[in-house]
Amino acid sequence: VYWLLQIAEELSAKGGSASGGKDSIEIEVINLHTIKPIDEKTIVKSAKKTGKVFTVEDHNIIGGMGSAVAELLGENHPVPIKIYGVMDQFTESGSVKDLWEKYKLDKDGIKKTIIKFLSK
Repeated sequence: VYWLLQIAEELSAKGGSASGGKDSIEIEVINLHTIKPIDEKTIVKSAKKTGKVFTVEDHNIIGGMGSAVAELLGENHPVPIKIYGVMDQFTESGSVKDLWEKYKLDKDGIKKTIIKFLSK
């Protein structure tokens, strides 16, 4: 969540005052600290407001938070969604910093993926 808040601030300021902010990207960050019970009201409200949803989790994406959000939105307000985390694979051991970088779960990896997803 910390990195996502930083990314949201950086992308919002990207256009700056010289361009009138036209190159900026506005991101709403929700700290979904529990899957059950899932905060249905907040998630659906955000999806209606933003039109796209990007979830991030630092573990395997199968059956995680992104899956729960996709299921909720599929039934209530379908929008394009990107579930981001460790793809369905066996992971290695190592320092957290090295693993985040390897699986592109560090700030730069997340930021590049968000920009690509939002530019579609």
